[in-house]
Amino acid sequence: MTNLDPLLNRPALQGTSALQDSSVQADVEPSVAAATAYPSNEAPKTGILIINADDWGLNREATNRTLECLRRKAVSSVSAMVFMGDSERGAELALGDGVDAGLHLNLTTPFSAAGVPVALMRHHERVAGYLRRHRLAQVLFHPGLRGSFQYVVTAQLDEFRRLYQRDPNRIDGHHHMHLCANVLLTRVLPKGTIARRNFSFRPGQKSLFNRLYRQGTDSILASRHRVTDFFFSLPPFEPPSRLEQIFSLARRFVVEVETHPDKREEYMFLAGGEIFSRIGDSKIAPRFIVPKYRLS
Repeated sequence: MTNLDPLLNRPALQGTSALQDSSVQADVEPSVAAATAYPSNEAPKTGILIINADDWGLNREATNRTLECLRRKAVSSVSAMVFMGDSERGAELALGDGVDAGLHLNLTTPFSAAGVPVALMRHHERVAGYLRRHRLAQVLFHPGLRGSFQYVVTAQLDEFRRLYQRDPNRIDGHHHMHLCANVLLTRVLPKGTIARRNFSFRPGQKSLFNRLYRQGTDSILASRHRVTDFFFSLPPFEPPSRLEQIFSLARRFVVEVETHPDKREEYMFLAGGEIFSRIGDSKIAPRFIVPKYRLS
């Protein structure tokens, strides 16, 4: 019997299952780029629309749903988690399917894979406990945890190399904690890699302190890494003008759109094909592409 996807009411790709609810993200300011893509001989004459799926390898559901979106050409690339329940299988699938995978650095969610070293678990618990303790933990540098942060980041870089048989050329963070002070200020992320910037927001949508903080972290990030011009979350889907503005930016700028296909609404939008009717004359990049630049 043909396996019908219950959400789409049509034949499903192998290994798909039910989804969870969606999250919400803020609106977009289309007029001002928060950072400029660096010029090079490889710089495109037109913009780039990157649809990147987070949480690859978190669990089977996240991996399977994302794989389906990849095979339908609705997703450009993935951010892969290590030391998680489906990390090993996710890496095998990525290598077999030629999936463009970067490292999704995890500093907040407990590791769920079997056989995680005890020392790593202890360092990770210290880091996660601190970052989840209060909202300003991400902003404040904790000198007493410097060693634990370095241990946890280095271990995940090494595990990515083992699983994917190469260095990660792109890094972002689960819950965006790659931008926390203990990571950013100690420069533990490899120089020259692509790194995810802060979310792009409409002027006036955030407080002055929030905007200055985001500008500062993006500036530090861009001094050592390649970054996109804009970064948004796929939801919310209403009003329709929000996504129209985001996709129109991709005609002139390098735009990353983050998605979580294991969430019901996002999966249906991507795998159901609605995204192709909404992007207009823009095209989804076949991989995560950011023009190269010369580091200072």
